[in-house]
Amino acid sequence: MKISERVMNCELSPIRKFTPLADAARARGISIYPLNIGQPDVETPREFFEAARAFSDPVLEYAPSAGIPAYLDAVHGYYERLGQPLERGCILATAGGSEALSFATQCILDEGTELLAPEPFYPNYAAFAQLAGARIRPIPTTAEEGYRYAERDRIEPLINERTRAIIVTNPGNPTGNVLTRAEMRVLADIAVEHGLYLISDEVYREFTYGEESMASMLEFEHARDNVIVIDSVSKRFSACGARVGALISRNRELMTQVMKLCQTRLCVATLDQVGAAALYNVGPEYFAGVREEYMRRRDTAYERLMRIPGVVCRKPEGAFYLMVKLPVDNTDTFQQWLLNEFNDHGETVMLTPGEGFYATPGKGVNEARLAYVLKQDRLERAMELLALGIEAYNNR
Repeated sequence: MKISERVMNCELSPIRKFTPLADAARARGISIYPLNIGQPDVETPREFFEAARAFSDPVLEYAPSAGIPAYLDAVHGYYERLGQPLERGCILATAGGSEALSFATQCILDEGTELLAPEPFYPNYAAFAQLAGARIRPIPTTAEEGYRYAERDRIEPLINERTRAIIVTNPGNPTGNVLTRAEMRVLADIAVEHGLYLISDEVYREFTYGEESMASMLEFEHARDNVIVIDSVSKRFSACGARVGALISRNRELMTQVMKLCQTRLCVATLDQVGAAALYNVGPEYFAGVREEYMRRRDTAYERLMRIPGVVCRKPEGAFYLMVKLPVDNTDTFQQWLLNEFNDHGETVMLTPGEGFYATPGKGVNEARLAYVLKQDRLERAMELLALGIEAYNNR
């Protein structure tokens, strides 16, 4: 019996593939500080749980395929407050941002087509493209330049007759970059001029730490038919387990086709949508507090990294990740060694090796993504373990 070639050609997630080694280390009594996965430890707002507990319908029915009205209304109100009112039908509920990405790629990609993505990029982009019969064509960046990419002379030479879309994360995962509005305008203009979709993954929108205010690709009216926004409650409200997101576009024909997929999977979980709708009732003080906490963690992680000789890293402007070039020969081998052979007083650290964030063979082999999602004292210890591990690894 055969397995699908498309699935066989997909790689294991670089973020999760070391779980068996981590489980084995824990079984040996090793305590692990996880910097590998973007799982916030900030408390989920109580509004989610209160709404779920208050649910009193006698039957837990299927939700509408588009999403329950309360959730769609909540997302609609959120974008109105951002200054981006949306007509009904421009928002479809999805099972997290991941399903929104899957639906978008299935609707716009065909066998042999290409999706432009600045590398390093979120690894699931490559998997979704592969499952649609397409491939990622990378927009190259470098650690030394801070992974900037939103320039015509970087992007336009890569566009050809197979190009269907550009996909970006803003704020960036894994780089922590935040696009300026001028850079966003460049991307929107290129998409319009070349007849491309522009998939804008904006799940980290609330987490920006510089002078740039929150922004969305929906702001560019001339690109209204090109822009597809991916959204989610997972990171915004520290509710990753709820699995509720949204696909948003003013392109009516596209949304008609996405609805086919929404109906095929029937619906997003009803109770999760009830809780997610209530999350949008939290006030601005919630986001201000969370933003301040992540800024403190960012500064700690960055300052500790800068003490390690040979590290190349730029201070992130958003999200809660750092992409860093480490002074080791191979971060994949380094991570295996950290879990199999290294510990300091019974403790070690996990990171995500960088190669899986690239489509270009050989790139990212000495880079890593670090997620600064641990409380301050644990984060400080994790960074200490990383420094000790690098020193011990290179002195083997």
